[in-house]
Amino acid sequence: MYPGVYAATSPDRPAVVMAATGETVTYRELEDRSNRLAQQWFALGLRKGDHVAILAENHPRYFEVYWAAVRSGLYITAVNRHLTADEAAYIVNDCRAKVLVTTTRMTDLAVAVLPELTDTPHRFMMDGTVDGFEAYEAAMARFDPVPLAEQPRGDMMLYSSGTTGRPKGIRRPLTGMDIDDPRGMGAGHFASSLLGMGETSTYLVPAPMYHSAALQWSVGAQALGATVVLMERFDARDFLAAIEQYSVTHTQVVPTMFVRLLKLPAAERESFDLSTLQNVLHAAAPCPPAVKHQMIDWVGPIVCELYSGTEGMGITFITAQEWLDRPGSVGRAVLGVPHICDEAGSPLPAGEIGTVYFERDVVPFEYHNDTDKTADSRHPDHAQWSTVGDVGYLDADGYLFLTDRKSFMIISGGVNIYPAEIESCLSAHPEVSDVAVFGLPDPEMGEYVHAVVELDPGVPADDVTAERLREYVRTHLAGYKVPRTIEFCERLPRLATGKVKKHELRDLALRALA
Repeated sequence: MYPGVYAATSPDRPAVVMAATGETVTYRELEDRSNRLAQQWFALGLRKGDHVAILAENHPRYFEVYWAAVRSGLYITAVNRHLTADEAAYIVNDCRAKVLVTTTRMTDLAVAVLPELTDTPHRFMMDGTVDGFEAYEAAMARFDPVPLAEQPRGDMMLYSSGTTGRPKGIRRPLTGMDIDDPRGMGAGHFASSLLGMGETSTYLVPAPMYHSAALQWSVGAQALGATVVLMERFDARDFLAAIEQYSVTHTQVVPTMFVRLLKLPAAERESFDLSTLQNVLHAAAPCPPAVKHQMIDWVGPIVCELYSGTEGMGITFITAQEWLDRPGSVGRAVLGVPHICDEAGSPLPAGEIGTVYFERDVVPFEYHNDTDKTADSRHPDHAQWSTVGDVGYLDADGYLFLTDRKSFMIISGGVNIYPAEIESCLSAHPEVSDVAVFGLPDPEMGEYVHAVVELDPGVPADDVTAERLREYVRTHLAGYKVPRTIEFCERLPRLATGKVKKHELRDLALRALA
């Protein structure tokens, strides 16, 4: 389904409510606005397979931009609003977005991005405008709120960093379905079948909309006619207050949010009425077992977990009771057939650790403009088996357990941070000879960024140099990528192939912390 169905049957039902202010967008307003925007883009010459990008805070009109793209056969790319201008411009240019939508809250970043854009002729700003951008609302108002003559279903193309250090767009083939074809519901199907979500549900979003899970589950909820309650940012107390105020039935969080909720005094936590909650879904990062046990003890056996990736190669799901019976598992497959393979690609029996592949009966995703990375994600003998490099095993009943993560990717607060990007940045510093970056455990965020640096001869290995290197990263990359800690070594250990022995470095760092 799609929101137009509910615009006809329940036009005044809230499609979006801003948690802090109560500002509401009804299903009729969402339908009309997304139709106007789709008409405008068609008049500008956008056609099936073209790209649009949005750079915005959690905004009540975020969803109309998404649905305008998806009902026009377009790809939509949500840009992380915390990136630097160079990082954001790279994504907009790489996806070749013909339209960029932003907001006045994003003015500083949007203006900084503008000179770097190479092929984005149409640029619009909500809630006001500055030089270089047209007023979004006025431009859209010139078009009638009627559907396009043809409405092929589009898709999102979100970005995930690659081994080169530059983000890579994760592009799935368009299905060829129309927007109202129920087979194209995507996350809406799983929101219904796994979580029991429907028209009477209220789904709370505490995460940023550029995050894959936040965007996909939100639009999945709207595909079912549910009401989406959108927080501008996560705050533990505000999160609980929103559940009580809006009678929230479903929500999706990352484990860091669990930690912050549990840090509230018990009396304060228990002062909120959470009785409407039916399902609390967590994903995006490993959850410490002790934290999950505490959450289940607090809110009941409604804490479930989903494992997947932006790539959409497969999905596993586990309920609270299943997890209590098999602590540490991320569940059984609900999309795709999992296979555990050794380094040669040979399937392994239950209990043996190897690379996790998922088999699908559709053409897998590809990494935009990166054929090598796409090829690396495929099984050597089965073109429709794909992996993101995670390592784990299946038990005899088909439950998946993860034992490692791809390429030492750091997950901090549910956000993926890729060491190669930070290493590339630090390597360009004139005082750095070599560098390795990896994550170390953090009780609240899950992990933090740690760098081991080999300095050029004569450079002092002291706190002043460390701060100078951190400041250098801060000027080139987003703030959450800046190493919290930097240690120095005389020479990084490397294999004969030239690869850094990161396992050795990380083990040494962990022993030092013990």
